[in-house]
Amino acid sequence: MTTIVVPVFNAPEETEICLKSLAHHIETDVRVIVINDASDDDRIESVLAGMPAHWTRIDNERNRGFVGSANLGMTMAAPDDVLLLNADTEVTSGFLDSLCDALRSDAAIASVSPLTNHGEIASIPEFCVANPYPKDPERWADACRSSFADDDIPAWVEVPTTIGFCMLIKREALDQIGYFDEAAFGRGYGEENDWCQRAIEAGWRHVLCDRAFVAHLGGASFGPLGLKPGGEAMSKLLKRYPNYTNDVAAFIKQDPMAKRRQAIVEYYQHCQHNEHP
Repeated sequence: MTTIVVPVFNAPEETEICLKSLAHHIETDVRVIVINDASDDDRIESVLAGMPAHWTRIDNERNRGFVGSANLGMTMAAPDDVLLLNADTEVTSGFLDSLCDALRSDAAIASVSPLTNHGEIASIPEFCVANPYPKDPERWADACRSSFADDDIPAWVEVPTTIGFCMLIKREALDQIGYFDEAAFGRGYGEENDWCQRAIEAGWRHVLCDRAFVAHLGGASFGPLGLKPGGEAMSKLLKRYPNYTNDVAAFIKQDPMAKRRQAIVEYYQHCQHNEHP
């Protein structure tokens, strides 16, 4: 089983898009935990009031930041696998089934992320670029599902880290590795990279799922807190794992997703051309 955890801080418009897309694209028996991290934007209340009644809502008394809220959600989700989902995302049809297929394809896989417009090594159409938010996430999702031959056997691309905006984590890995390091990474940035490195050291793997697409705005929910990638968080990460940047650079140079990304983009463009001659 999988439980979805969505930490929320302000960004009412983006959060509403996220929650509505989630309600539309998952089965009603999927457990969802939405954690309101002491939002101070009054508009968030009406957004959360409109979510499905069978979902679980948690209201933090004080702002704990993304890491603390994510850890709380992962703890509450036990014994399930956990999908951590940023509130500035928009999910698409079939995304959860595809991520679960990837996670369960190998007992050694600890985490999976989908492709997205804004997700560094998971970005499409341009690799390692913050591509614009797509007007048609469903068309990109269809391209991810449909741009491979019927007899293709999925070969999930192994990565040095999955991407925290949408990250499906195996419960067995959480039980062995533990949760995010809140003491070291505080209110966010670097926590999923650190967790992935801890898992790799324990013999686990991380992969991208090229059959799933989730749109990502980036920085809308927890970004206004003034948190930025790099800086102190990156220094802590590199002190623990000196080879981390070399591993990421080697992955970028090799770019094992290049052919699949090209096939997806070509399929997407072909469909666009046929629809708008």
